[in-house]
Amino acid sequence: MTMKSTAERPAVQLRHTMKPRQLTMMGLGSAIGAGLFLGSGAGVQAAGPAVLVSYLVAGTLIILVMWALGEMAAANPNSGAFSVYAERAMGRTAGATVGWLWWLQLVVVIAAEALGAAGLLFSVWPVIPVWALSLVFMVVFTGINLAGVKNFGEFEFWFAILKVTAIVLFLGIGAALILGLLPDAASPGLANITGDFAPSGLGGVATALFVVIFAFGGTEIVSVAAAETEDPEHSVTKAIRTVVWRILVFYIGSVFVIAAVLPATSEALSSPFAGVLDAARIPGAATAITLVAVVALLSALNANLYGASRMVFSLAERGEAPGFLSRLSGAGVPVVAVGVSVAFGFIATVLELLFPGRILPALFQLVGSTCLVVWGSALVSQLILRRRADRDGTPLPLRMKGFPGLTVFGLVLLAMVFAVGFSAESSRVQLISTLLLIAGIAAACWAGARFAASRRARGHRTAPPK
Repeated sequence: MTMKSTAERPAVQLRHTMKPRQLTMMGLGSAIGAGLFLGSGAGVQAAGPAVLVSYLVAGTLIILVMWALGEMAAANPNSGAFSVYAERAMGRTAGATVGWLWWLQLVVVIAAEALGAAGLLFSVWPVIPVWALSLVFMVVFTGINLAGVKNFGEFEFWFAILKVTAIVLFLGIGAALILGLLPDAASPGLANITGDFAPSGLGGVATALFVVIFAFGGTEIVSVAAAETEDPEHSVTKAIRTVVWRILVFYIGSVFVIAAVLPATSEALSSPFAGVLDAARIPGAATAITLVAVVALLSALNANLYGASRMVFSLAERGEAPGFLSRLSGAGVPVVAVGVSVAFGFIATVLELLFPGRILPALFQLVGSTCLVVWGSALVSQLILRRRADRDGTPLPLRMKGFPGLTVFGLVLLAMVFAVGFSAESSRVQLISTLLLIAGIAAACWAGARFAASRRARGHRTAPPK
């Protein structure tokens, strides 16, 4: 599977200085964010304990996507990742569209994460206003990303360690509570699970599925980071094999504890981890989990800024974005790409100050479904490129097992998610908005490519003979 970009690389290149341990923990930590710490309660409210079915479906889908991305990233580690693979599989316009779509999603999410972390921190430490905290976060993490990929990877490693430690402790406390091992807390047992497993029926499971699916967003950044990792072929293989089962254990385990301890009608589901810890009579639980959620958001901000800058850098390298975005510092950091990617976050901070609570919800309505499109493009690309590699006899460092059946199964699951989304009014509007955005980006990319080709043709015709 040869998926090399045809664009010439600059003299200074991205550096392979990220450690394999950092890549593995990034893959694990990127899926453990506010979607789990704060958003899992919404799934329980929608479906009751049957939300576990929604998590199993969504977890199966992300595992298949990760295996597909891992196969392609091990064969060709590239900062454009799924954008490059889509280009090789489906053409230049498809690759550029996927890349720009993901970049737009991330720059909006970066702003939301800065503001969200600031709001949570303000709730327990109301000293510095939200807009000022957001500004501080943006400056600090811009500096971290400009300092080099090795520093970025180390920050993400320790962020992920903290989040994983918090979940392991939570699972231990939750298990002790359910088993009646805590002396001062009444055990709920499994009554909430067995009493009314699906209070809202299949409709609740379907509604929760569309909520749950976005909690796994962010794991695809491993394929982007592979381009700057030591021994990427081996590192990606190890990261994929390690991450996929741990994601399911942490997610399914945490949601099982939440559903067992908190009924679907509980008001504590607004902050489910804190609700469980309060039921276990752990002092300071709400404050502790709020601070962990702040770390989760800042970790995601850090990773998403990295991913956005590398994606637009790759687009510039391939002639799908202005060339100046591919400029690298002496440390091998795409400094202009970092600056452009973070700029919207600073603008959003100002807009939040002027129009609190009004800007970001509108933007999320536009880009909220983009991760589904990216995952779909990854599965389709892997289906095409794997068939091409097998036909040509190209050896692959990592081969997705069960091909093509599991890839097709992933596409069927994805189609089911889209069908569920179109069946609900709120998500239908979001999906339609995303599809219109994709059409606009694709048209712009196609027109840009035609214009560039026309300029090159005119240049050849008017060039003086040698």
